[in-house]
Amino acid sequence: MWARPGRSSDATEGRGRTSASRPIALKQRAAALVAAAVLLTACSSGTTDGTAEVVSPDPSTPRPTAVVTPTADPETARLQALAQLAEQKAAVLPTASPSKSTIAADAPLLGGDISWPQCPKGMGIPERRTLGLPMPLPEAQYVVVGLTNGPGFTQNPCLASQVDWIRQHHLLASAYAVVSQPDAAAVKEHGTRGPFDGATDLGALANTGYQQALANVATMRAAGLTSPIVWMDVEHVPDFEWSSDVEANGAVVQGAARGYADAGYDIGVYSTPALWRDVVGDLALKAPEWRAAGQTSQAEALERCGDDWQIQGGDAVLGQWVEGQRDLDVTCPGVTEIGQWFQQY
Repeated sequence: MWARPGRSSDATEGRGRTSASRPIALKQRAAALVAAAVLLTACSSGTTDGTAEVVSPDPSTPRPTAVVTPTADPETARLQALAQLAEQKAAVLPTASPSKSTIAADAPLLGGDISWPQCPKGMGIPERRTLGLPMPLPEAQYVVVGLTNGPGFTQNPCLASQVDWIRQHHLLASAYAVVSQPDAAAVKEHGTRGPFDGATDLGALANTGYQQALANVATMRAAGLTSPIVWMDVEHVPDFEWSSDVEANGAVVQGAARGYADAGYDIGVYSTPALWRDVVGDLALKAPEWRAAGQTSQAEALERCGDDWQIQGGDAVLGQWVEGQRDLDVTCPGVTEIGQWFQQY
């Protein structure tokens, strides 16, 4: 959720919507990047003052729940996903699994989220060097841990040590991961492996998103992190910017959601209404929501739990705000089943 503003990625080419190919250009969208900087301090982009206008969809217009149809049988796809994880020695959960949550949430609970920015300085990919930012506040009762070093197909370089920190502090934990635009090389490598028709543009992109998810599952399990849910972070990713085609972007996100589901995880969405619509249009996965309020306050984060801030048709679970170089989180009113969202360490 923390990152530096940056340039968009170079143009890349994807597959055609049929067996014939057509280019998918990744265009630098200055207005979109400005919107990201204004709206959100998050897993991979700029800051927000929390004053942006809410972009609410017309409730009378049905929103699509998918942009591409899987061609594989669901059970076959699930078994193939588990087989692929087995190849990476990540088919089963870590043996030292944490226990179920014993905390009863009769009021909003304070927590925090961490990822590569909290790693010791100087680690990570060149575009996302780690920052050594502070870990969550002592009063935090849970932590949402980032799996990537910014974009998809990268790993949080100190994930294992962060999981150890959570164990030492006996906190509740769950996971999040950035979903990002794959480049041409990633689509070529992963586009035919998954439950979608890789001979089409959208199918190849969805399969690549699917593989982003399975790569993150392998990362999570290798680090010994257990989580009942993976929150998908959907926003602008400087240096790895989304394309201008919201349908194509939606295919990547839909594919990632299917990948986590086939690996045995619930999914949630982290974003804002404006950023979600800018990246994937009116796609509505109707997944639980973790809503960002940027550099504001706990009161504003709780305000985001309201219906006016719905992102893609899901219920509000967490609100997030930024204060003192930390990403802070609060459970939304009415969220009482903490074990549905976190594991106790």
